[in-house]
Amino acid sequence: MTSQPRRTLAQLADDLGDLRVSSRDLVTDCLARIASVTGEGSRTFLKIYGEQALATADFYDRMRQQGARLSRYAGIPVSVKDLFDVAGDTTLAGSTVLKGAAAADQDATAVARLRAAGLIVIGRTNMTEFAFSGLGINPHYGTPLNPWDRTTGRIPGGSSSGAAVSITDAMAFGALGTDTGGSCRIPAAMCGIVGFKPTASRVALTGTYPLSASLDSIGPLANSVNCCVVLDSIIAGQSPFESSSQAPRTDLTASDLRLAVLTNYVTDDLDEAVAASFERALRALKGAGARLTEVTLPELRELPEINRNGGLSAAEAYAHHRARLATEGSRYDPRVSVRILRGSKQDAADYIELCNIRTSFRERVAERIQKFDAVLMPTTPVTAPALSDLVPDDEAYVRTNALVLRNPSIVNFIDGCAISIPCQEPGTAPVGLSLFGLRNTDRQLLSAAAAIEATMATGA
Repeated sequence: MTSQPRRTLAQLADDLGDLRVSSRDLVTDCLARIASVTGEGSRTFLKIYGEQALATADFYDRMRQQGARLSRYAGIPVSVKDLFDVAGDTTLAGSTVLKGAAAADQDATAVARLRAAGLIVIGRTNMTEFAFSGLGINPHYGTPLNPWDRTTGRIPGGSSSGAAVSITDAMAFGALGTDTGGSCRIPAAMCGIVGFKPTASRVALTGTYPLSASLDSIGPLANSVNCCVVLDSIIAGQSPFESSSQAPRTDLTASDLRLAVLTNYVTDDLDEAVAASFERALRALKGAGARLTEVTLPELRELPEINRNGGLSAAEAYAHHRARLATEGSRYDPRVSVRILRGSKQDAADYIELCNIRTSFRERVAERIQKFDAVLMPTTPVTAPALSDLVPDDEAYVRTNALVLRNPSIVNFIDGCAISIPCQEPGTAPVGLSLFGLRNTDRQLLSAAAAIEATMATGA
């Protein structure tokens, strides 16, 4: 892969608005990257909308040349995860099981909002089958390799695997993903970009293939916090083009922040690279004047028992898939189907009890962290492992998947919001620093994230 500077949506919008670059240029460049990054384009994208994207780009270029007033972001290519409906296509959700199903008659709400803002959907990205793994491995369509250390061949993280790789390899400038237990933040952390999981109710799930109705969230992956702010505003149905009381603050610095540093559970079993990068981030923030308070959440030790039979995700996935599993189970990735089938061990009483436990858990955690602007933790305890260590070894796959999901899934369980920001030393393996907060504190969290991103950019 030939590296190139990662351009933000703001930079691209300025260039388009000043006619320094055309939308056709951007789309052509992305299509060339899809074709030229050896083997990765075909593993990253399950479908490419090349002709449609070029035609749309030409339309926006003509309109700009004629002085038409367009959306600031009109003409910028983005990717969408394969579980979003796109009118005229069958939504496969990274599986072969759904081949032959009826095509969608309209775009998913989130996709429609991207198009309405002028963004150009360049293709559908690969993912873990039915979004049920944090590793990003797909035996049906291949696994897009992490751009970090492609010689070794490392996992991208999942389930929004192709979404992350489409950004890191400049095949798109924003990506639409989903996050049920970390599926935006894990691949963002492992690939060295930014991934945001909003409060679940913030973005409508209409037209999105479900994993777990209680936990599913729709969020962006991109090259900066501000890029994620823009995309989140669009898919949430807000205007990103005007100042608003709902817009994140841009005047904050690290010295304005009260941050909790979570010191139990999420810091167990950190590999050396993650531990070093996390400490580097904390030093940088402390040096910049942030007020850091170490915090323990004893409730987190309850999670293994709460989820002993697969938790909400397995119960709700099983309810959705059980009829198809009974007739077509052999067509599923067995590592996905076995996780779904854990839901069969739960009855209605178990499910109701689990929902009640979640409410209590969320309230107890809220009491401990509500006074902070954000809580800090490593996004994942490990950097991206080699694909060859996981594909042939079921035990390693299960163990690593559970470890990778451990930290980010906390936020989904408390119905919070979270963002992962790169925090590694330049030139080393990507590591994500997570900030999380309670539900409906998205604006506050994104404001803090922008300040922390700026601090990390200056170095520790």
